[in-house]
Amino acid sequence: MEQQAIIEVKGLQKSFGSFEAVKNVSFTVNKGDVFGFLGPNGAGKSTTMRCMLSLIKPNAGDIRIFGKNLFEERNAILAKVGSIVEKPDFYKYLSALKNLEIFARISGAEVSQKAIYETLDFVGLLGREKDKVGGFSHGMRQRLGIAQTLLHQPELIILDEPTTGLDPQGIIEVRDLILRLKNEQNKTVILSSHQLAEIELVANRMVIINKGQTIIEGSVAELMNAQETLLHIELTNNSQGAATLIQEILPTVKIQVSSPKTLELNVEKQHIALLNSKLVQAGFEVVALEPKRKLEDFFIQMTQA
Repeated sequence: MEQQAIIEVKGLQKSFGSFEAVKNVSFTVNKGDVFGFLGPNGAGKSTTMRCMLSLIKPNAGDIRIFGKNLFEERNAILAKVGSIVEKPDFYKYLSALKNLEIFARISGAEVSQKAIYETLDFVGLLGREKDKVGGFSHGMRQRLGIAQTLLHQPELIILDEPTTGLDPQGIIEVRDLILRLKNEQNKTVILSSHQLAEIELVANRMVIINKGQTIIEGSVAELMNAQETLLHIELTNNSQGAATLIQEILPTVKIQVSSPKTLELNVEKQHIALLNSKLVQAGFEVVALEPKRKLEDFFIQMTQA
């Protein structure tokens, strides 16, 4: 079944004076995706998202949303988009209900009070709707922000770093909410993050950008479960002897002896248990076997650069 593209970004560039925030970013988001927009801090994620919401204009490149040119049909497109860029802002001395009523009027959409209550229920805030937002936790405000984006029934939700600053429980609540947006409300969601593990838990497709450029794009399952794994082996001693044995078992594998006690090699996942068994049988004392998926190790290196 052919995928329907909801967002198509091609060759996006944006500079602020002499600083190139976005140099060459391209990716496609399909209908029904939870799409992870991943990169280290300063990679250009927020700038790209602001361009996608027409908050700033790119220097070059093409942005099409729902098959339409963003800068030619801006109003028609944004009428079907809900977003949180940075943290959501509310009138702290008003209740959650009153805030949503005000935002519904500002949006121009006809939103009944019944619909507002249903949205509050969806984000888990029913029962707190008459409490002042000033007394809400960061996680509750984040969920209220998502409720705000849903008031006009958008088809596409754009969330910029939605779990930043949340405690573990708040992260779980927002993560579950994102999955429910896809599974229960059939929304397409794009969310940015600088944490690979977070994207892996919620997204089905992703793009990684770094220094304003697209690095890799594809299915999360395929990218995260590549057969080749970087294996770190720690022994009590004689890593060179262990490397010689491994080379006999897997002649084509490249091995790096990092120290007298450690070595690293790229190996297919199904060989890890075999290598461990052979090393132990040969009398080597294996202290640790630490497999890292290729993309995971690449992303760690990229964020530490």
